[in-house]
Amino acid sequence: MTAQLFCFGESGHSYKAALTLELSGYDWQPVYVDFFNGEVRANAYREMNEMAEAPVFREDGLTLTQSAVIQLHVAEKTGKFLDGDRNEILRWLFWDNHKLSSAIGSTRFLMNFIPEGKRPLEVIAFQQARLKSAYKLLDGHLSGRDWIAGDAATIADFTCCGYLYYPEPFGFDRAEWPHISAWLERIASLPGWKHPMI
Repeated sequence: MTAQLFCFGESGHSYKAALTLELSGYDWQPVYVDFFNGEVRANAYREMNEMAEAPVFREDGLTLTQSAVIQLHVAEKTGKFLDGDRNEILRWLFWDNHKLSSAIGSTRFLMNFIPEGKRPLEVIAFQQARLKSAYKLLDGHLSGRDWIAGDAATIADFTCCGYLYYPEPFGFDRAEWPHISAWLERIASLPGWKHPMI
């Protein structure tokens, strides 16, 4: 049975899961979630995911939520993108979801998807300062290495890159972070890579 990923293009967390599925050669199809018109808050969606978030992965009676869980499932099932120290891979999955993607996602939303007059500028500035520390850490970690957690691409790379390909402003300029920029180019050169908005 073809797996389904309930997702939408603007979601960096959806993109991480979709990218992992795509690069793994998994048999899957996207199911569009109308997030901006409230689909995730509807009862039918909450029955599938009580957290009212995307993505949601479904296959053969299995339902998974949270992008890192979906990525781990796909990697374990296919045997791809887990080469390296498993603890190191998990460390970066957790770091990303706590320090990087969560902050980028909320900052990007506040800066681009709510009316300009309602944007909390002090909150945005605070978030961008926190993100600068995260970018600095990631850029330093990538200095002298090609991949985050081993000698080849892993799901640690696919989780951390999730939001960094999006064009909307959220306080990230690739030119300021040369090691991150080179790493993003390496990921984009992997066979099967697709931009999040394709």
